[in-house]
Amino acid sequence: VQLQASGGGLVQPGGSLKLSCAASGRISSISATEWYRQAPGQQREWVAAVVSGGATNYADSMKGRLTASIDNGANTVYLQMNSLKPEDTAVYYCNIHLRAVAGGRVRDYWGQGTQVTVSS
Repeated sequence: VQLQASGGGLVQPGGSLKLSCAASGRISSISATEWYRQAPGQQREWVAAVVSGGATNYADSMKGRLTASIDNGANTVYLQMNSLKPEDTAVYYCNIHLRAVAGGRVRDYWGQGTQVTVSS
């Protein structure tokens, strides 16, 4: 299984970005996804989680500004980010939990990260 992250870039404060991680290879279903971020000189921190049924959870620092989702038909996960702030600048990573075959064991895979820079 390989993951391809995309959607990062430079955005002004108050702007929006939609990150995605597309999974390819032998995939039956994505059961859950977590998103993390890592700013320069800081530890990686968790920002969001979503399960295939649609339930979500978000870090307090970004609550109300994020929407995480899973599209099992496209084997892709998304993180919509709104009202971005300079302190949101970081590399964002997806961590996808999926089954290669129906009923098989869930394994997790990391995307390569995508840079988000919020600056005027």
